[in-house]
Amino acid sequence: MVRKILYVSGSLGLGHITRDLVIARELRAVCPDVELSWIAANPAATLIEEAGERLHPKAASYANDNEPAEEAARGGQLNLLKYLMKASKDWRENVEVVGGIIAEEHFDLIVGDETYELNVGFMRQPELKKCPYVMIYDFIGLDSMTFNPMEWLGIYMWNRIWSSDFRKGRDSVHDRALFIGEEEDIADEPFGLLLPNRREWARTLCEFVGYVLPFDPVSLQDRSEIRARLGYGDGPLIVCSIGGTAIGREFLNLCGQSFAHLEQTLDGLTMLLVCGPRLAAETLDVPEGVEVRGYVPDLFEHFAACDLALVQGGGATTLELTALQRPFIYFPIEGHFEQAMVAERLERHNAGVRMDLSQTSPRALADQALATLQADHSFATPPVDGGRRAAELIAEMVERLSLIHI
Repeated sequence: MVRKILYVSGSLGLGHITRDLVIARELRAVCPDVELSWIAANPAATLIEEAGERLHPKAASYANDNEPAEEAARGGQLNLLKYLMKASKDWRENVEVVGGIIAEEHFDLIVGDETYELNVGFMRQPELKKCPYVMIYDFIGLDSMTFNPMEWLGIYMWNRIWSSDFRKGRDSVHDRALFIGEEEDIADEPFGLLLPNRREWARTLCEFVGYVLPFDPVSLQDRSEIRARLGYGDGPLIVCSIGGTAIGREFLNLCGQSFAHLEQTLDGLTMLLVCGPRLAAETLDVPEGVEVRGYVPDLFEHFAACDLALVQGGGATTLELTALQRPFIYFPIEGHFEQAMVAERLERHNAGVRMDLSQTSPRALADQALATLQADHSFATPPVDGGRRAAELIAEMVERLSLIHI
């Protein structure tokens, strides 16, 4: 019997949809009779269609979470309070979109990747939830990044809602919760004053699956072959990337400005700036000799080929570099609490060198890049079979539904 799944992918950047497509592939391997319909906004929606997946006809009504994030960012810094205020209207609309779809069309299961708006919507209006719901997390709880009392209050109220069912000893929102990562990724501290402990919350409600990669690191160990296939020469290669949002113009400009200092020491240097799908390459101000590209499919191959990567602090990008054992320098978006959590994970894995955009000059970046290139690197090996494990747990839900309906 065919089981219909509505897969709603969080659309901020490309990290969520990249792992969701891996989970979908693994799910079909263990449960071939599932039929997936996808909900996501661009650029995630484009990747879904390019992968040959079915985008639900009403996906176009799903609000794009990249837009409020980009509007709330300036100079490489994210104003968290501004972002939450701008995004709240979109989240309400997303609940209406998904609620309308599952009211009109039968689905056996909903899978949501970082669909926090659905959590709140199902909590406040339980009648909207027409079928079992699996939620995928990669962080637990929000953190205020400034001393602004309004931001502190907003974060506290959001965390209070997040943990409210747990305080009552029940979970009325999701029927299964998966956490992408390890237990240590979650702060061992309360959601807020008089609120539950975050790690205890996760231990109680989530199943930890490890990390998800879109590639097998073992298959990308021959750097000479990869460089030749991608058209790179024998000289040093530095790849700079901002990920799937338009946040990062200032960062890429800084990378380009460091080129003149680096090429004085690194003969035959190639520096590639990757703007991603939402930042126009022509908006950058970089010197001659620096290569600039837009969206690059399978960017991880270029990471595997490089001698050094300069990136923002996104979870997916830094995980790929860690798994590939490539040296990198990362710049968490200032004011972005989730990237601060990623920095803690990287420190635990002994991966990457952290720098702050507002405190870094082109000369300082060049000096650190040279030092990183010359240093010995010994990264921890993270568990990267999370796609298979997540698929197995979702398949268990599908099998349970089959038994119920026999």
